[in-house]
Amino acid sequence: MVRRQLAAVLLVAFTAAAKFPSEEYQSRRANLRKDLKGVLVLFAHTESRDQVYRVTPEPNFYYLTGWTEPGARLLITPSREILFLPHHNERLEHYEGRRSSAEDKDAKAATGFDEVLPIEKFESELDAALANNEDLYTLPAQPSTENLRTTHPFRDISDAAPFITKLRVKKSPAELAAIQHATDVSMEAHRAVWKQIAPGIGEYQIAATFEKVFLDNGCEGPAYSTIVGSGPNSTVLHYSANSRRMDRGEMVVMDAAAECDSYASDITRTVPVGGKFTPRQREIYSIVLGAQKSAIAALKPGARLAGPGATLTQVAKDYMDAHGKDLHGEGLGKYMIHGIGHQVGIDVHDPNIDGPLEAGMVVTIEPGIYLDEEHIGVRIEDVVLVTDHGAKVLSAALPKEPDEIEKATSR
Repeated sequence: MVRRQLAAVLLVAFTAAAKFPSEEYQSRRANLRKDLKGVLVLFAHTESRDQVYRVTPEPNFYYLTGWTEPGARLLITPSREILFLPHHNERLEHYEGRRSSAEDKDAKAATGFDEVLPIEKFESELDAALANNEDLYTLPAQPSTENLRTTHPFRDISDAAPFITKLRVKKSPAELAAIQHATDVSMEAHRAVWKQIAPGIGEYQIAATFEKVFLDNGCEGPAYSTIVGSGPNSTVLHYSANSRRMDRGEMVVMDAAAECDSYASDITRTVPVGGKFTPRQREIYSIVLGAQKSAIAALKPGARLAGPGATLTQVAKDYMDAHGKDLHGEGLGKYMIHGIGHQVGIDVHDPNIDGPLEAGMVVTIEPGIYLDEEHIGVRIEDVVLVTDHGAKVLSAALPKEPDEIEKATSR
């Protein structure tokens, strides 16, 4: 997907238990402390009392703790890790289920922290930590950061994101397994909708099938707003109204993937309605597919998705310009109006470092051509692991050759 869009969906009750063994999160915090020269403070998400929506944990907090309940706080120094939890609220728990608290006998086992303290201890513990450490780090965009600025007006507060992003961009074996699982479920969903696509079917019916498969497999749901764009909607990058009925002979762009165990995938396929490309559709489709293959072949440690020099985005555009023209005889590269890809992980658009790719990163490769004048939009997107020697396509089992697509969607 080109840009993440979050849907407002009915509340799904997250369990507080971490999705991975506690050792996974302990290792992440230990790696963070190696470079930490001061005190780091993070705040879990807060909840609104007047909305019934799916709650998404703050991703950096979740990455370091595995904790999904709201209202918690994290304090890390070079030598200590403390998780602060709110007290039980009997009335709230009647509405939303039992929460954990520091006074629970199993608090340490449940959280994976050796130190779990009630929330009112946070200020005194922070002051004690700052007495021995000059630097204070947090996430500037969080509302709670303003409280820190108020309570510590003479203390410089620095951005903690670079320290955490440095860890998040390279995936552990457990993270890779979670991303692969989300990818496997996503591929199953794409295969399911291929059996359904036919003239007269509504885009919303296809979207519903995607999300049913995600939920049937025990996933949280879609990793982003499901995109099903047919005909003229195929040229709209972030189209998610999914309100049109599709006609025979049109193209339909389906950008849809699951979030499973708090990790996302991101897959796009473009297919013909009725199971047969027109000659022009096949031409454009084949050019996008060739551009993707060229970019994947060039993907290796040291390559860049975008930025200065010969980037993977430029590789794709150069291929498009060399292999096709628009109705006015101009190259097709200018019709790829977005970058070639992005990082994938806890967020479908995981944080990115300003630099070349490294082994262990997971990215999308998603070239696209969008011809408004011809009502032809094509995007092909796969999830790819950067390896020491090149690339491993995690979604390779989902067909994308034009003959395979026609066979899978023919009626």
